[in-house]
Amino acid sequence: VQLLESGGGLAQPGGSLRLSCAASIFRFRSYGMSWARQAPGKGLEWVAGISSDGSTTYYIDSVKGRFTISRDNAKNMLYLQMNSLKPEDTALYSCAQVQDGHSFSRVDEYMQRGQGTQVTVSS
Repeated sequence: VQLLESGGGLAQPGGSLRLSCAASIFRFRSYGMSWARQAPGKGLEWVAGISSDGSTTYYIDSVKGRFTISRDNAKNMLYLQMNSLKPEDTALYSCAQVQDGHSFSRVDEYMQRGQGTQVTVSS
């Protein structure tokens, strides 16, 4: 397993969760990374992306100001801090390796993606 997510669970509306992704990727620090999610009955949706050195981040409009993507290249780790959670954030969240020169949001072009961790937001 090269991408292993953890940290999902049940949260109340307005609550927080922090997702982690342990990456066993050669030269992890050379690749951009993304988080994507899939809600029940819906397609895979890109959520956030981060450049290889962590200096630039990108977000889908619906999570801007609530979610923060970050990475620790020394530990080969990717994170997603999720605050002010809403029921519509309920989904299976997975981390993905972005091919050099490709868009962070093109989910069909990811080099690989993990199995995911379930996030459920409900009272």
